[in-house]
Amino acid sequence: MMNWQQLLSANRLGVEDGSLPDFESGRSNYHKDHDRIVFCSPFRRMGRKTQVHPMTENDHVHTRLTHSIEVACVGRSLGVLIGEQLKGQLPAHISPFDLGGIVQAACLAHDIGNPPFGHAGEYAIRDWFRRPEQAYLMQTLTAAERRDLMTYEGNAQGFRIITQLENHRFDGGLRLTYATLGTTLKYPWSSEFAGKKGKFSCYQSELNILENVAKELGLPLIETNKWARHPLSYLMEAADDICYAILDLEDGIEIGTLPYETVEPLLMKICGGQTSLLQLEIAAAPSTRRKISLLRGKAIDRSIRDVAATFMTHYDRIMAGTYQGDLLNDCPPSMRLGLAEAKQLARDRIFNERRKIEIEVGSFTCLEILLSAFCTAAYEQHISAEMPFRMRRVLDLMDYNAPKKEWPLIEAYRRVLDFIGGMTDNYATYLAQQVGGMGR
Repeated sequence: MMNWQQLLSANRLGVEDGSLPDFESGRSNYHKDHDRIVFCSPFRRMGRKTQVHPMTENDHVHTRLTHSIEVACVGRSLGVLIGEQLKGQLPAHISPFDLGGIVQAACLAHDIGNPPFGHAGEYAIRDWFRRPEQAYLMQTLTAAERRDLMTYEGNAQGFRIITQLENHRFDGGLRLTYATLGTTLKYPWSSEFAGKKGKFSCYQSELNILENVAKELGLPLIETNKWARHPLSYLMEAADDICYAILDLEDGIEIGTLPYETVEPLLMKICGGQTSLLQLEIAAAPSTRRKISLLRGKAIDRSIRDVAATFMTHYDRIMAGTYQGDLLNDCPPSMRLGLAEAKQLARDRIFNERRKIEIEVGSFTCLEILLSAFCTAAYEQHISAEMPFRMRRVLDLMDYNAPKKEWPLIEAYRRVLDFIGGMTDNYATYLAQQVGGMGR
């Protein structure tokens, strides 16, 4: 069984001086984690990264940034609710609001590693590395290193950002507490366990950090390079699922691909219980936006309470590291089925919107241009006695991210992916035009 004394470790990655964690009144180390994430550059750049609808001109549609902030609000509520129910089992210095703060911080960071153009960007990067014509670039890499490149994952890139790239570069990164780091790990294993969906949270380059986090938190080892999840990570996952299931429909109404009348009964189902008063409020609402806002609030509130109850129902298995499901799928039927229908409606009517498809197809060309330019330059630098002028200038664009000639080739490619993966949709589009000779 995992124990909360270890799971809530406030020690910080990269701070090994033996000093005790600071539990100052009003601002714990967990709340400092929240602030470190909010003030880092990759978090800010999410304001120009795709959530569902790429490069939209509608200011009411979600970006990765607004989505992450909303997920963090839901996650905080879930953490506080669970903290209140576990009061007798938590260390004396831990309050329910500390649990809320940990989950909130993890939710803020949960999408921080997503590349430009969202999931289409992930597929584009994977596709490029899997092409036969790129095999020569990877012939000296190990099988695990090649697999990492061909299974590029936003979750693993996010773990690299917060533990390596930001603030204290390659010396603890943001230096978050181990509790928050563990909660961010939705898939605490390497790419060999990615499965058909390609889901994992750690590249080979950060495997030693994952081992360190798991040891500090007491996460059970399932098999080599695979650990059981931190209990609070299930709350982070549920908060994300709740938000995108409900808010994708709101975006669909906003861009005109879904009529409000189609969405209302679905959200009513998620709200559950007595809805007569809610229906009166909705009827009196002056606009569609106000109607959907009322429904959204009630639906999220109901979902939070059901998820918290489901967490406690499966508490013993979660703490033993043997729980294999996700909390939403084990929630009461009306809420669970309502969210499932909402996700299916989004897949059928929103994800296939024509403009979205057009930009996603274009994103493959955009990222192909960038990957071809920067990965080829990194390879040429590694093998050539003298770099061609164009290749040198390509690497000059990377500034401090540029790889060194003497580095292992996998590290050079990782730096290229750090650079490209960190771009916003707009900057990736601009730079592809310039590098591809299409810019003015």
